[in-house]
Amino acid sequence: MKINQFAYVPTDHQTIVQELADVHFLTAQTRKMADPVMLYRQFLLKFFIEKQSLATRIQKVSNLMATPSLNAYEFTTTQDAVSKLAFYNVGLQLLGFEVGLDFDLVDPFSAMKKYRLPTADVDDVLDRNQLIDAWYKLLNTRTKFGQTLIDYLAGQGYYHQFFETGDLKQPLIFNGKSQAVFDTSELIRDVVYVEAPLDNDHDGKRDLLKAEIIRPKETENGLKVPVIFTASPYDQGTNDQQADQITHDVNQEKLTRKTPTHLSYDDIKFDYDNHNLPEPRTVKDTSKVAEESFVKTWTYSLNDYFLARGFAVVYSSGVGTKDSDGIRTTGTPDETISATSIIEWLHGDQTAFTNRSDQISIPAWWSNGNVGMTGRSYLGTLSTAAAMTGVSGLKTAVVEAGISNYYDYYRENGLVVAPGGFQGEDTDVLGELTFSREQSAADYLKIKDTWLDQLKKLTDGQDRQTGSYNSFWDNRNLLKNVNIKADMLLVHGLNDWNVKLSHVYNLRETLKNEKVTQKLVLHQGQHEYLNNFRSVDFTDIVNLWLTNKLLAVDNQANQIVPDVLVQDNAEPETWTTYKDWGGAVKEISLDDKRWTDLNENHTFSDQLPDDLFKDYIENTKKWQKALFTKNHSKLDKHSIKLVSEPLAKDLTVDGRATITLRASSADLGLLSAALVDYGVEKRLTAVPQVLSAQQIITGYQWRKDDLKEFLPEKKASAYKKFTDAHMNMQNRTNNYQSDDLRPGQYYNFTMAFQPTFWHLLKGHQLGLIIYATDMDYTIRSNQDISYAVDLGASKIDLPLLSADDKQ
Repeated sequence: MKINQFAYVPTDHQTIVQELADVHFLTAQTRKMADPVMLYRQFLLKFFIEKQSLATRIQKVSNLMATPSLNAYEFTTTQDAVSKLAFYNVGLQLLGFEVGLDFDLVDPFSAMKKYRLPTADVDDVLDRNQLIDAWYKLLNTRTKFGQTLIDYLAGQGYYHQFFETGDLKQPLIFNGKSQAVFDTSELIRDVVYVEAPLDNDHDGKRDLLKAEIIRPKETENGLKVPVIFTASPYDQGTNDQQADQITHDVNQEKLTRKTPTHLSYDDIKFDYDNHNLPEPRTVKDTSKVAEESFVKTWTYSLNDYFLARGFAVVYSSGVGTKDSDGIRTTGTPDETISATSIIEWLHGDQTAFTNRSDQISIPAWWSNGNVGMTGRSYLGTLSTAAAMTGVSGLKTAVVEAGISNYYDYYRENGLVVAPGGFQGEDTDVLGELTFSREQSAADYLKIKDTWLDQLKKLTDGQDRQTGSYNSFWDNRNLLKNVNIKADMLLVHGLNDWNVKLSHVYNLRETLKNEKVTQKLVLHQGQHEYLNNFRSVDFTDIVNLWLTNKLLAVDNQANQIVPDVLVQDNAEPETWTTYKDWGGAVKEISLDDKRWTDLNENHTFSDQLPDDLFKDYIENTKKWQKALFTKNHSKLDKHSIKLVSEPLAKDLTVDGRATITLRASSADLGLLSAALVDYGVEKRLTAVPQVLSAQQIITGYQWRKDDLKEFLPEKKASAYKKFTDAHMNMQNRTNNYQSDDLRPGQYYNFTMAFQPTFWHLLKGHQLGLIIYATDMDYTIRSNQDISYAVDLGASKIDLPLLSADDKQ
């Protein structure tokens, strides 16, 4: 168990005293106490919430052990000094650690070091000021269940006991973070319809977009609050069966040969045009009261956490979803505008109505105009898209596993590829999945022909025949036009094969050229949220970040939040900070003597026996095992397997590797390459395990969440693929030009692997597998195509981490 902490703000003593007074741990009476022991007793009694009787609180303090022979209450009534040992014996118990199981009373410091818990820089015997500083740090230390101690207390009702007195600040900031001092039992839920500068269903009227708002009751009394906005196309429902019915068959007779072209980017460039819009609706009246409410069936637990801390939360599904106008376009600027329109309304720059027909406008009068976006996958994608526009009011986005270019999601170097786990999905399938207007029968009847025409345009435009970049995809490149003003917190899984790591890597490289602050968190999961993990204080990082960006609190967030924070794949629950992502490149020839060619071949055939081909289609895990094993397998003649000598020391691939293959094939073909970590280890699972169900409390009598972690496998594995690359050989120049390919002629093919941050241990071996059809990602055709690779003229460029790269 390691409980890493990166969001703690170093705080001077004078500020600590004021903040402890703000949260009522220091009162007018206790601020005068000179005796550290007496003050310590008052801290412990107050910890157990004053609405309980004194006898009850004394009993609870007495249940804690300060030394092997004295409980905490006895200690504070018999001793004349507070020892550091006793303080942390009690502190560990308050943090949820058990005596005899998690630590020993004779040496709490060994446990604290083991669990990565911070200790205050105090003497062995604490004076009054040191006691105050140590108590403050303890309240800001994470418990055994992943929350800071002060957040745990808030969930137990610590702040709630002061609600009646009304003397808590709102918002209340403690160690740079917003506190749960808002009553979530009285949240207000409104529905409005924002008018967007769009008419993408071509009905002659600007599109109205449904937005669902959850805000603190205190806004009714004039408090203006910041807004967390999540744009989720899934929020109003999905058409799962309809989407399944149009999912494409990836088992094809053959790969399509492309007609050679000499296109330039200007030939396929798309210029988005949103002119000639219908006039805005006439406002007939204005109201501050919404007429419609809602019951939320899905929420993001990170958003729920901030509702208790005085932030409003807004959800909107956007164009083409239930109760909104428009149609789905899968990634075009229309969807971006549907997101920025909500932000503009929250900032005071756009009109919303109380319903769809009466034209009674309603302003976001309760908003302070500062908006931050959150969400994963499609939700994070729309956050990126909105941020790139420079829309006023958007101060930051927390982007988790977001797409930055739709071509890179559904295509790769001229090949049709799949997002991990969704072979056969494409823009038309995703469009159908999220077109929830279809679920309202009368509304769908009006829009059906328009939608079917749009669906055909998606199918035709995406061009599954060639897989090349075209104007359709250029219209879906979110990095093409950049006018960003929002600071960005980027989060991505190092095992995410759905939204692959090229998206966050390319986004971050783009942001380096802009005048914004950007931070990066890389974890060991696949397509996962990170706000409920034990080993990292992600929620606290986001709290610090949003408190700074949306409440304008000078809490040193830009300095405190690491530039790059990476979870190690070889050591459980280990997180390290780095200056950047991307190490110095080392060039290695593929005929270097350090490689062993396991099958002693430089040629391979892509064609398999029919029964084996069908077997691998049915069970791609069998195919993976045969491809990546170092032992002989049925794919020996269908790949080239190079394995390095055992590593003399640890090695970390840091960034984006590239490979250049001097290769030949027929008049068409594809190349795939994978990097593999060989070594018998119990590797971390890419899917988190639940450590404790419903253990995290986001506020008093409020939503709960499971505590999770990436844990080692129960059985050791012999290898792990950690990155790969794919290319249509007719796209060796770029992804939009189709090159000629002559049978038997050698060409150079340079492919970029998916960026990674992968730690290989001493004694492990680095493997490079070269093959063609990828059963998990590419079109599956069982063509009789033979490939040859000149290993002596081929190379790999590996970006490697050095000791100087650590922050």
